[in-house]
Amino acid sequence: MNVRFARGRGKSAAGALAVTLMIGLCPWPAFGQARQVPETRQQVTLSFAPLVQNSAAAVVNVYGARVEKRPQNPFMDDPFFRRFFGDGGFGVPKDRVQRSLGSGVVVDASGLVVTNNHVIEGMSEVKVAFADKREVEATILLRDPRTDLAVLKLKAVKDLAAIELADSDQVLVGDIVLAIGNPFGVGQTVTQGIVSALARTQIGVGDAQSFIQTDAAINPGNSGGALIDMQGRVVGINTAIFSRSGGSVGIGFAIPSAMVRVVLESAKAGATTVRRPWFGARLQVLTADVADGLGLDRPAGSVVASLVEKGPAAEAGLQRSDVIQAVDGIMVDDPEAFGYRFATRPLGGMTSLTVLRSGRKVVLPVKLIPAPETRPRDPVALAGRSPLAGLTVMNLSPALAEELAIDAATDGVVIGEIEEGSTAARIGFQKGDVLQALNGERMATSREVETALKERRRAWEVTISRGGQTVTSVFPG
Repeated sequence: MNVRFARGRGKSAAGALAVTLMIGLCPWPAFGQARQVPETRQQVTLSFAPLVQNSAAAVVNVYGARVEKRPQNPFMDDPFFRRFFGDGGFGVPKDRVQRSLGSGVVVDASGLVVTNNHVIEGMSEVKVAFADKREVEATILLRDPRTDLAVLKLKAVKDLAAIELADSDQVLVGDIVLAIGNPFGVGQTVTQGIVSALARTQIGVGDAQSFIQTDAAINPGNSGGALIDMQGRVVGINTAIFSRSGGSVGIGFAIPSAMVRVVLESAKAGATTVRRPWFGARLQVLTADVADGLGLDRPAGSVVASLVEKGPAAEAGLQRSDVIQAVDGIMVDDPEAFGYRFATRPLGGMTSLTVLRSGRKVVLPVKLIPAPETRPRDPVALAGRSPLAGLTVMNLSPALAEELAIDAATDGVVIGEIEEGSTAARIGFQKGDVLQALNGERMATSREVETALKERRRAWEVTISRGGQTVTSVFPG
């Protein structure tokens, strides 16, 4: 599957569904009422214009920028050379400004805007432009790569038009939706379609996701824009498209508002990271062979592969090889669907899991608690001549594992940050990699890594864990 973030540039493809499919009477029917097929000519020719007018003012353009520093020629320290060649002359390129363009949604009248994390990823300056051409500077309150969401706070504004978040669990396949955003940078645009599918996983965008699929045209630049229902409420944040050309082909994906609400509430509480319930277990996909062996008619569910000692899953009584089939009675077909459903449960309460064990179903209550910070992270920035120069490593705990979406049972020290242009960055280390051993010696703390690197070596043997795979490589000293 070729999935693209809905930003950048590319050729436009399939358009929105014909407006002649518009249905509904004013006022728009509330959720829970029966969906109706249009019966009269008047119903068919009704316009979405009032709905758009009420919602479009709260959908904004988001502009991100950062300055990429270029290496300075030492001759430029001399005023003589600067006089003749200028600040950027003598073969030295000037600093380059990298920009990004996407969309966002005002979800609180005080100036809170939700957008996609990939729209502002790496950006140091962010501005928001309204449909009436006003531009406002914004600060980044929270980034959440796991869900590809970010929350911005607009400066010196109040009493803004905002869009209410709907309950995405009430959305049905076939519901009419509108996508509002800024595709291709041409200005605010509205497209119309239906909800094509629900609970789409395996999209390759973040984890703990269960996307709404729509055929409302979503093109590059729509990222972070609103997918709204027939009451003008946000049911999802447009995020990605399936496309071979770069433009819409009628398959777009939106993050459900239930997940948006979790991220937004964390930002409102002043958190810099999203607080989610901690499960304390690693899950695997239920294969067709295993499902057949268990007597199931389809491979729907998640197999418990391992448990964290004294974690919520272990304390609830889950066991290895249990198959989790539902959360609070809602079926979950795979680990991604489970992760989404579990992550949207409110902290502090309980949730019930329907589990298949030895051919019989049991229901287990699980506490909804945040992951604990069992030991200080103690971040250490690594320098020197080793292949790890430029990394910041931290002690691994359940809280950090949850934050970086890695297995808490993994032994080692986690890579938290990577300095741009450093030796480690050029080698290809990634944030979330777990450094397990140096030259055959196990690394348990960030200080142990720092001490080990003080030794001069002609070669370094580095063992890391990434995505459940362990790799050992040798680098020159």
